[in-house]
Amino acid sequence: MLERSGPESAPVCGCQSCQQADAAAITRRSLLSRGMAGGVVAGLANIVPLRAARAQTKLKPDAALEQLLAGNRRFVAGNLQSFQEDLDILKQNNVAKQEPFAALLSCADSRVPVELAFDQSIGHLFVARVAGNVCTPEIIASLEYGAAVLGTAVIVVLGHSGCGAVKATITAKPVPGQISALYAPIRRAVEVAGKDLEAAIKANAQIQADLLRTASPVVADLTAQGRLRVVSAYYDIGSGAVTLLN
Repeated sequence: MLERSGPESAPVCGCQSCQQADAAAITRRSLLSRGMAGGVVAGLANIVPLRAARAQTKLKPDAALEQLLAGNRRFVAGNLQSFQEDLDILKQNNVAKQEPFAALLSCADSRVPVELAFDQSIGHLFVARVAGNVCTPEIIASLEYGAAVLGTAVIVVLGHSGCGAVKATITAKPVPGQISALYAPIRRAVEVAGKDLEAAIKANAQIQADLLRTASPVVADLTAQGRLRVVSAYYDIGSGAVTLLN
């Protein structure tokens, strides 16, 4: 009997057909572990043709970013408009398909209400959330899907004040379960900014945005074509204001 190594260990026999099947499974896992989501999503874009006409995504990258920032200004001023939209019509228009104009990589922190903070309603934003707003292979794949298939014109990597994941990385204390897995992708920001929490949070958002621009061939290609813009930003929980970083 042969044994697979790792968390998915299971015995297989030594026949040629089983060895071939096992090798294929290992190849699939290794591709994911290397973060090669770009090719997968690029293939998906070929299977799901990009539509020429989109309701929201006719916006250019700069215009999409300005629409987000205008929504944040309304949020800070307490003048939200998204709740005034006809939710029945929005739901009806988004049942069969989604046409978001922007994507956001946000921390999972419950104090960062992404749609509210940008005064956007159903179907407008494609949001990926993970503690520390870090770029994992799964997150990159999701944002690639948003850009390549759904046609989002801008991706905002959004850090926020008081981020617990960054704070935990700075202190580097033992933690239960898988929480410490967040330390590695955030550590570079701590090396750059030191123990200054706000500086480290901002550095992390910038580093993750840079990683997204360079690690994803899908994002890099769309950016080079002028069809997509990737920026980092900082959300202040106290004031509700969003500030662009780069």
